[in-house]
Amino acid sequence: MTDHDRRRDVLARELRARLGADAVDISHRRRVEYSSDASNYRVLPEVVVFPRGDADVAAALELARCEGVPFTPRGGGTSVAGNAVGPGIVCDFSRYMNGIAGIDTQRHTARVQPGVVLTDLQRRARAHGLRFGPDPSTQDRCTLGGMIGNNACGPHAIAWGRTSDRVRELRILDGTGAERRLADDLAAVPGLPEFTSASLAVLRTDLGRFERQASGYGLEYLLPERGNSVAGAFVGTEGTCGVLLEAEVELVPIPAATLLVVLGYEDLATAADDIAAVVSVGPVAVEGIDARLVDMVRAHGRRVPDLPRGHGWLFVELAGASPADARAAGDRLCRTTGALDVRVIDEPGAAAALWRIRADGAGLAGRTRDGQPAWPGWEDAAVPPARLGAYLRDFEELTREHKADGLLYGHIGDGCMHVRLDLPIADAPGRFRAFLTDAAHLVVRHGGSLSGEHGDGRARSELLEIMYSPEARAVFAGYKALFDPAGVLNPGVLVQPRPLDADLRLRGLGPVAPAGGFALDRDGGDLSTAVHRCVGVGKCRADTRAAGGFMCPSYLATADEKDTTRGRARVLQEVVRGELDWSAPEVTESLDLCLSCRACGTDCPAGVDMATYKSETLYRRYRRRPRPRDHYALGMLPRWLAGATRLPRPVNAAARVEPLRRWGMRAAGADPRRPVPKLAARPFRRIWRKESSQQQVRGPEAGIVMLWVDTFTNAFDPEIAQAAVTLLNSLGYRVVLPERQVCCGLTWISTGQLDGARARLRRTLDQLDAHVGAGGLVIGLEPSCTAALRADLPELLPDDVRARPVAAAVRTLAEFLLAQPDWCPAVRPEHPIVVQPHCHHYSVLSFEPDRRIFARMGMDVTEIAGCCGLAGNFGMQQGHYEISVSVAENGMLPALASAAPDAVFVADGFSCRTQAAQLAAVRGRHLAQILLDHW
Repeated sequence: MTDHDRRRDVLARELRARLGADAVDISHRRRVEYSSDASNYRVLPEVVVFPRGDADVAAALELARCEGVPFTPRGGGTSVAGNAVGPGIVCDFSRYMNGIAGIDTQRHTARVQPGVVLTDLQRRARAHGLRFGPDPSTQDRCTLGGMIGNNACGPHAIAWGRTSDRVRELRILDGTGAERRLADDLAAVPGLPEFTSASLAVLRTDLGRFERQASGYGLEYLLPERGNSVAGAFVGTEGTCGVLLEAEVELVPIPAATLLVVLGYEDLATAADDIAAVVSVGPVAVEGIDARLVDMVRAHGRRVPDLPRGHGWLFVELAGASPADARAAGDRLCRTTGALDVRVIDEPGAAAALWRIRADGAGLAGRTRDGQPAWPGWEDAAVPPARLGAYLRDFEELTREHKADGLLYGHIGDGCMHVRLDLPIADAPGRFRAFLTDAAHLVVRHGGSLSGEHGDGRARSELLEIMYSPEARAVFAGYKALFDPAGVLNPGVLVQPRPLDADLRLRGLGPVAPAGGFALDRDGGDLSTAVHRCVGVGKCRADTRAAGGFMCPSYLATADEKDTTRGRARVLQEVVRGELDWSAPEVTESLDLCLSCRACGTDCPAGVDMATYKSETLYRRYRRRPRPRDHYALGMLPRWLAGATRLPRPVNAAARVEPLRRWGMRAAGADPRRPVPKLAARPFRRIWRKESSQQQVRGPEAGIVMLWVDTFTNAFDPEIAQAAVTLLNSLGYRVVLPERQVCCGLTWISTGQLDGARARLRRTLDQLDAHVGAGGLVIGLEPSCTAALRADLPELLPDDVRARPVAAAVRTLAEFLLAQPDWCPAVRPEHPIVVQPHCHHYSVLSFEPDRRIFARMGMDVTEIAGCCGLAGNFGMQQGHYEISVSVAENGMLPALASAAPDAVFVADGFSCRTQAAQLAAVRGRHLAQILLDHW
């Protein structure tokens, strides 16, 4: 054991004695999860602490002070500049200290703990017609403590100010452990009145020159003309001056009506030239979007509403006391602007879709147009709005000189722009430093700020010497010394900064040698590039179900960073760094509760695909080695079902003998609390052999289609395939099946048995190739198997020329039906329906065609957002039952419990139907059956 390890153990022992064992974690996996935020930096903490209240925070800070250990506060971990990482104690406020003490509707204030997520506050305030004004794009996972630390802004800061403008009182612990209340009394901090008086010249000349001057400390708030706001000055100190315990923040009334106007320009710089005219009409938000970012959204398969002509756009939100007032403001804007083209959007859905582009900018901009990774660092520089157009043109020239590329977007009305750049941090960090230095000189020439809202952190603190005079930096140091004389709080940031190219997460990383698993085509075949898609924006920490999202169902059940896509990616990044082995316990723990739902591939703006990475990891760990029992049982289930379907009655009878069933489930590595699904009396292929010659094709034959009858439909639900055949016959199609029962290899893929999956997929290609080669289509019924054919087939057999054409020929039933020019479903909305989209249907195939069919039928539809919780073999495995049920309780089970008595449950996925049957005694039906019912 090293001296470092001994010190860590001592810290942990002392902290556990004071805070309790469950509040302290020194495991390597946990420290890795907290080693980075949404920045380029990696700093392993010694201890991670989860305080339950003020006393825990005080105890942890006292120990840090006594032992000389750095102390770093952390909220949602979405800081982009490395503000929330540190080498000592990292204190996560988001798990327990996330309460809202109350909302004062008379004073328009709220009192909150630092770990409150902004959308939770907005939800509570909305019931009173109020909201917190600043709203960064990470609002569904960032915390108020983090917003106060970084002085967060967001699109509406142009109307409602920055966080520093909306803070009324802060209760903090300073670096000495003293509790202080900060409001508008300088005397609350010993020495602050004298400090302020001695620093007036610097405060008035160097600080507060324009609204988005966020770099350094915001000490202009101490000035008498700014109300001697000690609370306002503390905002933006990035955890270097005190630890927040509670905040009173001001709320603003929600506008009665809003309107979105989109203005199109030749480019973003030309749009910036028009800012004065746009701002003159009093908008509540003005955001800029570059055409290349919109192209990136489309490349991710997302629909973009029609935009006006141009290659750069302003999204201008206007507010009024009524829709007519908002429309009048829109008319004034249209007369005032110099835009090429204008589109007024008053439909909320279209407006929300456009705002989502902006909200996902940080993740989407993580790739350049040619697919190269792009990184923060020069993330949010700001200049006075009148200088923005000129700055953007100079910045474009600078990126050309440095051979850098990135996508621009941001708060153009405030002069603050975001960009991530494809600088080669891994193998040429010197270029990173050179660019940031030149960019700092450029922004200072334009009278701007290195940071416009995200803070300086580790990325820009070293560059403050370019922006500020020695006198100003001395004032910053003096201010910190008043609060933290020993320098315990978040050292290396703002005052006595760490070098901007120290602690870079990517430095020295090279490609990971392929092991014969997935091709990883979009990442150049490199697993290191793939897992570093995660830039830490943390959308996986958000509850995205309100927007129809599915990502990270286990995190929604546990609220543990370990169970986020980001947390898992951090651990896998340690593996590709060589710090952990593929078989390390940390890796097993990290991936254990990943349901392989694949939703991160769609919901994560950076396109992280944890299901694939998990499968690849299992492959590398267990290849040619003994595997867990469930890999042989559940992972090879189609092989065992092939035999079981020959004797369904005795198998079903044996499954009803409780002692035998429990023994069998345990032997298979499955949870004995799970019933065994009942086999059909006759599998579909047996029925097909007897009835295929009797297909009743109505009208003139339209052609031949191949029905992909997967293992689960064949063995358990043959009536679904029968319904699909009847539907297709009614459209004039003759249905064929592969000559033999073949498999997509899904269960082999999900357990990382990729060699076995490849063998099955090759046999599948042998069966499908001739039909597809003749121009035929393949219709899948089970979403997970259909998704495997479409997505995994070309990834696992990249050198087989048949793979991509076959994958491209695969359709869901809904996709196929909607492509029929004369097909229209019957309109008979006799019963409401509750629909559970399968996760793979949502993430790989798109559920939109199914929605369109239900809409054509006039159905009263309740669509469940989120995973059912069974997720193939996941919910069956021992050790997963409780989490599986918890996930179901977050979506499926309450939806079924609150459904109308005559509601019909619709679920195309076998897992979804099984979960509903086992946990809610509800029988699900497939789309094919619903359509046949209403034929």
